[in-house]
Amino acid sequence: MNTQVVLSLILVFLFFSAGSQAATITFNNLCPYTVWPGTLTYDQKPQLSTTGFELTSGASSIVGVPSLWSGHFWGRTGCFDNGGKFTCDTGDCGSGQVECNGVGGSPPATLVELTVAANKGQDFYDVSNVDGFNVPMSIAPQDGTGDCKPSSCPANINAACPSELQLVGSDGKVIACTSACWAFNKPEYCCTGSFAGGPDKCPPTNYSQFFKKQCPDAYSYAYDDKNSTFTCFGGPDYVVTFCTTTQKICIFSG
Repeated sequence: MNTQVVLSLILVFLFFSAGSQAATITFNNLCPYTVWPGTLTYDQKPQLSTTGFELTSGASSIVGVPSLWSGHFWGRTGCFDNGGKFTCDTGDCGSGQVECNGVGGSPPATLVELTVAANKGQDFYDVSNVDGFNVPMSIAPQDGTGDCKPSSCPANINAACPSELQLVGSDGKVIACTSACWAFNKPEYCCTGSFAGGPDKCPPTNYSQFFKKQCPDAYSYAYDDKNSTFTCFGGPDYVVTFCTTTQKICIFSG
């Protein structure tokens, strides 16, 4: 193989390697307890290099996402090995392993949703309590152009959760707050059936307004788009933080 062919192959390899990762996601755990983040890729696309991992208090971890990627992240809490089967009190994905392997977390769980555009186009991201809440979360773009504001749900909704929505742990403490849709499975809460089609047909309920009051930036129900969808251009990286604060979002090492 001559030198010209070798150089051409190297350039092709570098081109595809550089294009394979559009953004990096830095996960920070500011909680005083361990969180086990999960990742889920949509549209039957290949899953990320990790679909679940352990993140101890104060630790950080970085995961790469490709261009034209869409999916979500969440945190599992109260996880332990139960006779060789990994299980979690909240956000469990049912895989029996730390890796979720393409399976989403069981509600109630706070979600961070992200769509990464091609060619540094317009990314979309949000924090969602549509499936309920288990841990405060935020997502913040690093650099980028346009609005590029952080989206955050910093409140401890568990502390204020209505009794009929509470998920209680073995110690009697509230460990998550389910959504009305998951709690009651009624069309007016899930925006299904005659309530499907937009906010005119499915307006906010007392329960979704409770979540909205706790976390104004986050999705409180299916049609809460106006104040809950955030955008950024320019191919930024992102920081996803557990137990976030609205004042300052930091990247920790180690």
